Amino acid sequence: MAKGTHDYQPDPRNESVQVNVNGELVPRARAVVSVFDSGFVLGDGVWEGLRLHDGGLPFIDLHMDRLYEGARALDLDIGLGREDLVQRIVDTLRANGMRDHVHIRLMVTRGIKATPHQDPRFIVSGATIVIVPEYKQPLPATLECGIRLFTVHVRRGAPDVQDPKLNSHSKINCILACIQAQKAGCDEALMLDPHGFVATCNSTHFFIVRKGEVWTSSGKYCLAGITRSNVIRLCREHGIPVFEKDFSLTDVYGAEEAFVTGTFAGVVPVHEIDGRTLGAGTRGPMVERLQREYVALVRAESRKGPRV
Repeated sequence: MAKGTHDYQPDPRNESVQVNVNGELVPRARAVVSVFDSGFVLGDGVWEGLRLHDGGLPFIDLHMDRLYEGARALDLDIGLGREDLVQRIVDTLRANGMRDHVHIRLMVTRGIKATPHQDPRFIVSGATIVIVPEYKQPLPATLECGIRLFTVHVRRGAPDVQDPKLNSHSKINCILACIQAQKAGCDEALMLDPHGFVATCNSTHFFIVRKGEVWTSSGKYCLAGITRSNVIRLCREHGIPVFEKDFSLTDVYGAEEAFVTGTFAGVVPVHEIDGRTLGAGTRGPMVERLQREYVALVRAESRKGPRV
């Protein structure tokens, strides 16, 4: 079975983890929302994936920026201020005795509807806020050996169709892309933009390395990735030429290295794309360097902000 960037070794501790549903801690098995919740009915909501590292929440301000910006775009009232929401996350982690190697899924929907209808005026409750913390780490083999990508027919659309910068619950185009890649025996989908240039992957951001330069897409057709922006920042701080630009699959197939980025696994090498082996088919020197620099950045950022 294909191994994706979100594969991990199941941790038995997660069976006893308590989930926060609208401020109430409940056992994982009883963590439920209404069938009339707008997130269930229509995918009407926004979410963030966070990491707990050594008692800290690295880049928490950037995640809150993106969450509240998305909520404003949807005209969705979260009902909690940023500081109160972050404190609820911290309280949830403390109640579970968690300090490290934890992935947190923060989900906010518009709330419960009077009837299954898309009109937001049918809401009869405040926003639904769910915090799911889990012990979860990427597989070491994935970080070292990398993953395989398959270019799919599903495109990242223009912002006047469904803005890819909006981290909404509605991810059906990414799910369709993921399915196609998995049916092809690969780990993740490489998605093109409406013009045929490389955009991003279905759940991560994509980079290539050519002649000592790091390239990623223009960013016009992908989520404003936090790990993506941090890797670009690291390149600039360490004198590595980095470019946000349009490039095609021909550029990809001729690259020496490639990698994907995301909150869960950080920087992950790509060793094969569309049946073509990149470089020597192993983790390259640029990817290995950026992995080290990113781990160091996460450690530094974990010491800032709220502590668990």
